[in-house]
Amino acid sequence: MNTKIILDYLSALSMNNNREWYHANKEDYKKANCEFEGLLQALMFEIGKFDSSVLQNSPKDLTFKMVRDTRFSHDKSPYNPAFRAHISSKGKLPVPVGYYLMIKPGNQSFLGGGLFADMFKDATTMIRDYIAQNGNEWEGIINEPEFKKYFSVQGTALKNVPAGYEKEHPQAEYLKFKSWYLEYPIKDDEWNDAKSFLEKAEGLFQVMKPFNDYLNKALVDFRMPTR
Repeated sequence: MNTKIILDYLSALSMNNNREWYHANKEDYKKANCEFEGLLQALMFEIGKFDSSVLQNSPKDLTFKMVRDTRFSHDKSPYNPAFRAHISSKGKLPVPVGYYLMIKPGNQSFLGGGLFADMFKDATTMIRDYIAQNGNEWEGIINEPEFKKYFSVQGTALKNVPAGYEKEHPQAEYLKFKSWYLEYPIKDDEWNDAKSFLEKAEGLFQVMKPFNDYLNKALVDFRMPTR
């Protein structure tokens, strides 16, 4: 896999973020996307060493479209110049949570995990309830030295502990959250050596796995809303 093709294409799209350029350079997109899917396949094999539940996925089913919804945004750029994917036991659905990858030039790439989506109220309630009832396990995961070396829990949050939960609960700060996720930044020059990146990603995702497992235990009965 040639990660330079990916970065070069995304950099060019970032400087020419319009439909005319995008369609005129569709072949370059196809080449870059092919390289990205190859990277995803290799990454799945690495993750599969400690989490075999992801191995049945096809890379093309894990990726997200570049087209942006600009209806409610001041930024009317039609494309997000990034390749993104979510790898879990059920593909790219936000639940169950899995392993997230975004490649975006300008040192904006990152590896992620956990629940990024905060619009699913049932999922938020399930995780809050689980943290409220299993606080010691939560603290054990997020305070494990190797975890703390690389990650801190992020997410959109309320100003106050929501109704129905103890304001003085030991995990009160995390009960305010509406999403719970992790991010580890990847610099542009780290893409120069794909093999080294894959080794690093495997190690980081393995450290992340207990966090994902915890959230997935909370979300075991969650069902995606139907239209």
